[in-house]
Amino acid sequence: MSDDEPDRNSFEDIARMLSEEVSRAVERLSQIDVDELSRTANAEAERARRWVDDLGRWLREQSDAVGSAAFGAAEAWDTRSPADRPAPSRPGEDPLRNAGPHPLDLPTADQGLALAALDSGRWRIEPGTSALSVSGEGPGPSDALGLVRELRVRDWLSAEGEITLAGRNALMRWLDAADR
Repeated sequence: MSDDEPDRNSFEDIARMLSEEVSRAVERLSQIDVDELSRTANAEAERARRWVDDLGRWLREQSDAVGSAAFGAAEAWDTRSPADRPAPSRPGEDPLRNAGPHPLDLPTADQGLALAALDSGRWRIEPGTSALSVSGEGPGPSDALGLVRELRVRDWLSAEGEITLAGRNALMRWLDAADR
């Protein structure tokens, strides 16, 4: 025997073991019930489809309830005569296209505090920026940039950083609400 024979025998043994393992794997694959797998997959797909349909139905119901409550409340506050009210939106139009903050809103606590601090001079807007800063002592704003943006969107603050007439009225509403 030469040195090649033990390697060849070991190679043949390995090849035989691999062949047997492949045969066993093929035998196990042939025992799988493909029809059962198909039925199970279809049943799971049907369950998932029903779940998505139920979720979609629930979301539509929620949006309808919120939409009707919100639009009903808006109509109750509308003091215009029905003839002066805008026509209802056409299908496909965004019903909230004109929605936005109203200058007659009641300021939040942060907005009211900012208006009061700006009015008293404790806070000021940095020239050329939209950032509130403290003029002297005391705590500063929690969200300086966001507050300025919110006040400007509601027309409570001018582009130059001055409180507008609507802003002074908003400050008065906020102070009146705080007194109650």
